Amino acid sequence: MGQSMKAPKIYVERTLAIIKPDVLHKAEEIEDIILRCGFHIVQKRKVHLSPEQCSDFYSDQYGKMFFPSLTAYMSSGPIIAMTLARYNAISYWKELIGPTNSLKAKETHPESLRAIYGTDDLRNALHGSYCFTSAEREIRFMFPEALIEPVPIGQAANTYLNLFVNSTLIAGLTELCKQKPTDPYIWLADWLLKHNPNKPAVEDCYFVEEPTAS
Repeated sequence: MGQSMKAPKIYVERTLAIIKPDVLHKAEEIEDIILRCGFHIVQKRKVHLSPEQCSDFYSDQYGKMFFPSLTAYMSSGPIIAMTLARYNAISYWKELIGPTNSLKAKETHPESLRAIYGTDDLRNALHGSYCFTSAEREIRFMFPEALIEPVPIGQAANTYLNLFVNSTLIAGLTELCKQKPTDPYIWLADWLLKHNPNKPAVEDCYFVEEPTAS
């Protein structure tokens, strides 16, 4: 008897994108390209970071020769930070924006966003998270209340629903039929909140101070 094949897990990833200060006037045009390339803009905010906040954001670059110029540039004016979502969002966004050095991008990836909107290695128009770990940290920096975990779709979503959602929902609907409340929608919402099996423990919750505009 042959071994059953398991369907591969497919996740909707999230990544952080930043429209940098010198191309803020092109934001609407860039966002239109983002949407046409299959991304969903989950969250967006315009913020003017202080040099100290920029230093914290780019802490992994600390000590490099370009670090002072980078923080000065990124704090020179407002930026637009966005959480983007789609299948393999991190790699697709990196491919769309192209190499870090805009001059190199113009030669090797002329259709990339950095080739189109960037001017040099520093002023390269756009930022993208390098990997899932950096995306998690950067999204939390810009959007402290954000949900970071990958969102399952397809068969993975059906499996998740069967394991963690359907049993609770069926129990709630069964109790709803027994109780016959005046307002069934409010009653069911309250019941689901009270009987949520995935409710986080209080000790697992924490708060991160949101960056404020300078």
